[in-house]
Amino acid sequence: MPQIIFFVIALGGIWFLYRRFVRDAQRLSEKSRRAETERRTGAMGTLVKDPKTGEYRVKRDDE
Repeated sequence: MPQIIFFVIALGGIWFLYRRFVRDAQRLSEKSRRAETERRTGAMGTLVKDPKTGEYRVKRDDE
């Protein structure tokens, strides 16, 4: 019985780490793609519209 509990906990930990790795890889890929587009077009950043105020601002890296 303890082996089964250990196995289940180990699988849960591996699954959690895998999902985190995939999420980070997607985030870094998007950041790289955005930077390449900005470099190619000569832009200084990506503008996003604030839904509350309606004003545009430069998109932060953590978004």
